[in-house]
Amino acid sequence: MPVAETIAGKGAMTHDHPAHVGPIGILGSSSANALAAEADVIVAVGTRLMDFVTGSWTCFAPDAKFISINAARWDATKHKALAIVGDARETIDELAGRLAGWRAPSAWMERGRALFAAWNAKLDELQRPTNAPVPTYAQVVGVVNAKAGERDYLITAAGGLPGELVKNWRVKQPNTFDCEFGFSCMGYEIAAGWGKAMADPSRTPIVMVGDGTYMMMNSDIYSSVLAGHKMIVIVCDNGGYAVINRLQNAKGTPSFNNLIRDCRVKEPFAVDFAKNAESMGALTRHVESLAELGEALDWAKTTDRTTVISIVSDAFTWSPGDAWWDVGVPEVSARESVRAAYEAQRQGRAKQRVGV
Repeated sequence: MPVAETIAGKGAMTHDHPAHVGPIGILGSSSANALAAEADVIVAVGTRLMDFVTGSWTCFAPDAKFISINAARWDATKHKALAIVGDARETIDELAGRLAGWRAPSAWMERGRALFAAWNAKLDELQRPTNAPVPTYAQVVGVVNAKAGERDYLITAAGGLPGELVKNWRVKQPNTFDCEFGFSCMGYEIAAGWGKAMADPSRTPIVMVGDGTYMMMNSDIYSSVLAGHKMIVIVCDNGGYAVINRLQNAKGTPSFNNLIRDCRVKEPFAVDFAKNAESMGALTRHVESLAELGEALDWAKTTDRTTVISIVSDAFTWSPGDAWWDVGVPEVSARESVRAAYEAQRQGRAKQRVGV
């Protein structure tokens, strides 16, 4: 059967696993979301089926049936699922024994592979270098992914990078990807990188963080240097909280106070993240291109301490594949753009599955 991955589940299987069809939901792929819309039965393993995974309950057909395997009864019973409360691996082993001789239709798996092949071709296109003034997140992720070793551990958490990494990162080995997005926990990334370096010195944690999150919590760079635990940190500087600016615009509101250029100061200025990290004892480089980023990553692998690389990235170009997300919009507004966004919101809610 085709297997789609949730945000927390990414890394449980490799990107090129023959049953893998990509990430699902708001941060998902066109392949997995297309299959979700057509599926008659969904086996949900260990997932809370939260709004980012289900597209606020618009990803699946209204009459689709759920079998939910979860250690938490609350999550197992969501949306009238056939609940199986138990350990995921043990339950799957028991189900496999009882399903001996049964196979899903071969055409269903073939469709999944065809859709996933098209998605992979799209990823290749998104990650291909161009002559644009600054690279996109997808292009930066593509370079880091290509340079990462099979056991290197990728960590991210909040802002625009979770979506771009869940979509664009191609997992080479299981258990090498950590995206803390249960609460979009800004500040998790660098602290988690230090923790991972402590827990398993045989692997290099690679932390990808936006400039906004970096500004909120970066002090564990200093701690990791003092403690002698190395990680590689890539700071993507897109000039503020660009993904919130994107959401702001999508809901009909003009930009304000999320991008540095929109703040109420006469002369907005950027932070020198390389110098900031250097002041905490890290080895650092600021790079201006994808080629320089690749060279800096090769260098970072040879260093003896936490190493920070900063690169300016595009604040307005995002990878496709998304599902709908239920974010409230005012019913009454003087702005035509907000009224249009509300109408789109109303139509989206009409597509939601009914259930508890």
